Amino acid sequence: MSELQSPVTALLKQKQIAYSVIEIPLSEDKKPIRNLEEWLTGEGRDPHSVVRSLLFKTGSDKFVLLAVAGGGRADWAVLRKQLGEKKLRMAEFTEVSEATGYVVGAVPPIALPDSVQVLVDQSSFNFDEVIIGSGVLGYALALKAADLQSLLAGAAVGEFVKD
Repeated sequence: MSELQSPVTALLKQKQIAYSVIEIPLSEDKKPIRNLEEWLTGEGRDPHSVVRSLLFKTGSDKFVLLAVAGGGRADWAVLRKQLGEKKLRMAEFTEVSEATGYVVGAVPPIALPDSVQVLVDQSSFNFDEVIIGSGVLGYALALKAADLQSLLAGAAVGEFVKD
């Protein structure tokens, strides 16, 4: 692939934000490798700097994406309170692509449909450089955390994970 093209790279180019493409090996069944953290360490990158995109569905049928770095686990009580929702669950596999337009394993925290509310855990900005989903399976993007923060300026930022 000469140049990775997705809504994510288009947004970064439009905003003139520098990024680098990281090719991530896929397993034989064309799924993201299970030991991504180990692989990133071998590539000289901090595996904790990966900003994961966790998609939830609320009791009122809205989709909410939580961007979180490192291995933190979502604090369900805090999320429900933030969203004013009694019911909250992880989105099902098929719902992820329907709601975001991206496949599981490639979902970015940016360049999402307006119907997806974004929450950002403070951990996403604890690194100089972060790694996010590119929108294309098998590829991730590295960019400055400050640039990601500027792109997520409209999102609610808080402490949404348990250590």
